[in-house]
Amino acid sequence: MIIVVVVVLVVVVAIVVVVVVVVVVVVVVVVVVVVVVVIVVVVVVVEVVVVVVVVVVVVIIVIVMIVTRLIIIKIMIIIIITIYPLPIICEWDLNSLFYLVR
Repeated sequence: MIIVVVVVLVVVVAIVVVVVVVVVVVVVVVVVVVVVVVIVVVVVVVEVVVVVVVVVVVVIIVIVMIVTRLIIIKIMIIIIITIYPLPIICEWDLNSLFYLVR
């Protein structure tokens, strides 16, 4: 009778140990999978953020370059419009001056 009780206790202890080991292994596997998934998600999010920031910076630089070129072109056009007639006016004044002198 004592041998049967000991065998039953050994079997029960063995089953409990196996169940505890299986539970511990499952918990460790789940924790490792969660950590790996979190690391992958963080890396992907960081990469996406870096790509978005680079694209935004490039777009801003291109817009600034285009705007500055337009501003420079407008300033040059204004300068050309204001300075170009000056020789004509001077020539006309000189002609009229020569005409008056004659």
